[in-house]
Amino acid sequence: MTFWDNKTVLVTGGTGFLGTNVVKYLLETGASRENIRTPRSRDLDLRVWENCLKAVDGCDVVIHLAASVGGIGYNMENPGSLFYDNAIMGIQMMEAARQKNVGKFVAVGTICAYPKFTPIPFTEDNLWNGYPEETNAPYGLAKKMMLVQAQAYREQYGYNAIYLLPVNLYGPGDNFDPSSSHVIPALIKKFVDAKNTRAEHVEVWGTGAASREFLYVEDAARAIVLAAEKYNSSEPVNIGAGMEITIRELVKVISSLVGYSGEIVWDTSKPDGQPRRCLDVSRAEKEFGFRAQTKFEDGLKETITWYIEKQ
Repeated sequence: MTFWDNKTVLVTGGTGFLGTNVVKYLLETGASRENIRTPRSRDLDLRVWENCLKAVDGCDVVIHLAASVGGIGYNMENPGSLFYDNAIMGIQMMEAARQKNVGKFVAVGTICAYPKFTPIPFTEDNLWNGYPEETNAPYGLAKKMMLVQAQAYREQYGYNAIYLLPVNLYGPGDNFDPSSSHVIPALIKKFVDAKNTRAEHVEVWGTGAASREFLYVEDAARAIVLAAEKYNSSEPVNIGAGMEITIRELVKVISSLVGYSGEIVWDTSKPDGQPRRCLDVSRAEKEFGFRAQTKFEDGLKETITWYIEKQ
C-alpha cells in the first residue's frame, strides 16, 4: 500500500511543464492513471467559480500548479492580468476544495514571493520582511496569498492546506517562447539560434551581476509529491537545490554547452530583476526528506539536447 492507493488526485496545470512531471512521479509512486485528473484551461477555466467546484468534486488531494507565468519582460507587460489570474485561481480553488471536503490541498507558490532584498540564503522566516522585486511583485504577491489563505483556513476550519515555494525551474519540456520564457530556456534558444545562423554576437538582458538558483523539474516534481504525502503543517517550505549562480556565469556555461563562440553583448538598459536568489532548503529535508539529486550541468545538458531534438 502507498499513500496514493485509491486516492483521486487533481493536478491543476497537470499538462504543463511542471505538471507533466508531477503526474509522471505520481504514477511512479503508486497513483493510478484513471485517478489522476489533469483538466486543461481551455476546457475548465479556473478563474470561474463553478469550474473550480466541478474540478475538485470527488477528489482526495488537490495539487494546485496552474498559473499564469512568464519571464521579466512578460511580467512587466502584464502585471494586472498576472495578479488577477493567479490570485483568483488560488483563492477559488482552495475554497472549493474546502467546501467539497477534499482531504488535502497542496498550494505551489513561487520564489518571487520573497522580498527584493532578502539575506542569502533565503529562509522561510524572511518571507514577510519586505516588498518583492518590482517586476514580478504582482505575480509573487498573488501566489503568496495562498499562504495567507492556507494558514487562515487551518486556523479557522482545521483544513489541511500546505504551501511550497519552488525556486526557478528548468528542464526538458520548458517554455522556449521568447515572449514569455524564463532565463534558462530563453538563453538556450538564443545560443542555439545564434550557432545555427553563425551570428557574430548574442544580446543578453541586464548586467549579468544578478544571481539565481535553479532546480531541475524532475527534482521539483519529486519534492511536491513527497510534501503531499508527508507534510501537514502551516509553515511554508522552500523547494530548491541550495545553489547559486550569477547570470554572467550561467551565460558562459550555456554558451559553452551549446558550442557558441561569438560575442556576448549585455543590454544594461534592461532590468536584472531580483539581485540575488539562493534558498535555505533545510526545512524540506527535515520535514519530508527532500534533497535535489540532479547536478546543474547535467540538467542543462538534458535540457539543451531536448530542445535541439524538438526543433
